[in-house]
Amino acid sequence: MNDLKPFEIVRELDKYIIGQDKAKRSVAIALRNRWRRQQVDKDLKDEIAPKNIILIGPTGVGKTEIARRLSKLTDSPFSKVEASKFTEVGYVGRDVESMVRDLLELTVNLIKSREQENVQEKASKIAEERILDLLLPKAGKQQHSKKEDSTEGQLELITAVKEESSSTREKLRAMLRKGKLDNRYVDFDITERAMPVVEIFSNVGMEEMGINFKDMLGGLMPKNTKRRKIKVPEALETIAQEEAQNLVDMDKVVKTAIEKVEQSGIIFLDEIDKIVGKNGGRGPDISREGVQRDLLPLVEGSTVNTKYGPIRTDHILFIASGAFHTIKPSDLIPELQGRFPIRVELNSLGKEEFARILTEPKNALILQYLALLRTEDVDVTFTDDAVDRIAAIAEDVNNLTDNIGARRLHTLMEHLLEDILFEAPDIDQKKVIINAQYVEDKLKDIKDDEDLSRYIL
Repeated sequence: MNDLKPFEIVRELDKYIIGQDKAKRSVAIALRNRWRRQQVDKDLKDEIAPKNIILIGPTGVGKTEIARRLSKLTDSPFSKVEASKFTEVGYVGRDVESMVRDLLELTVNLIKSREQENVQEKASKIAEERILDLLLPKAGKQQHSKKEDSTEGQLELITAVKEESSSTREKLRAMLRKGKLDNRYVDFDITERAMPVVEIFSNVGMEEMGINFKDMLGGLMPKNTKRRKIKVPEALETIAQEEAQNLVDMDKVVKTAIEKVEQSGIIFLDEIDKIVGKNGGRGPDISREGVQRDLLPLVEGSTVNTKYGPIRTDHILFIASGAFHTIKPSDLIPELQGRFPIRVELNSLGKEEFARILTEPKNALILQYLALLRTEDVDVTFTDDAVDRIAAIAEDVNNLTDNIGARRLHTLMEHLLEDILFEAPDIDQKKVIINAQYVEDKLKDIKDDEDLSRYIL
């Protein structure tokens, strides 16, 4: 992120997301501001709050994709949550603070796996030595334990045994590295910790208490050690994983994770419009407003207790999104509105955008299907008029039924290529050309029959 200027961030997003230039510019500026904050004086740095964003637009236009690509681009801790699954404290459901705990848990696991990769070479060497200990009889130890009067003879005997043992060990090491011992079995003790299934049903962050409860029980439960005969490669892999975990400094991992979450964490709140009550008053609407009020301290900046320690949310970037079909962003409670100063409206997608989505992005839908069919040696070619026709039908069906944006293309493509995907392993004609007529024949019934398209798509 240090090297990425706003226009470079937009350029990277363009590789995966078609259109929505205004939204891309807003998130690029928000990200660059985070880097700028790190450069200012310490006294002022803590005073600069992140400018949270609300992305407004129908489903399937790229809101979630923008946030997900941003996190990958900047290697920031990222968590996507559905706002509708949270409820006000006192109701059955998840506490809003759990989104911060989940973000920290994800970050700890990610950093831990990276640290394990860094020590993998060292862990593999230790695993190799332990396997050689299993393969090689412990010669020389009994000799050393005997007390004899002739000290010189004893020393000579030990030296001879050690030299012989060392020579055998090196021969075994060479065989092990060449794979000549892959079919050998070793007796290996595998530790299994019996953990009872514990579920706690309550509110106010009890899912976190459940995790701590399991950790506490983990130390009390007896360890079950089973001796198994396993092949050398499997034993090597098991020991290497075990040693890699032992080599990782978990205190350092947790400290790094907390710092990353606090300084560069991103929480993507999807469907924020679902927690806005209509005509406020009774029933679930009150709970929805309660969720907004519970969410407010997190967005403003507060301390959340986790099993790894307290987390400050002052500088976590919150990106919210919603379709806002029947309500407006101004229907959010005023305090929460003020914490999302940047509002960006995303455009609905039409025929031109659909055609570009099919072909231009790095992960374009047509490229995905071509790669899948190449595994069966089937070479499929889409003509330009076929792409235009698919895009036009997607636009028509979206207009006739619910507008689900680019997700409509997934359903159309699956229906279009259904026969080829089914018959690919046994098809004689390995080269298939899909033109506009083929598309029309396959999708005509769906497009013409509105009831059918509602049912299938």
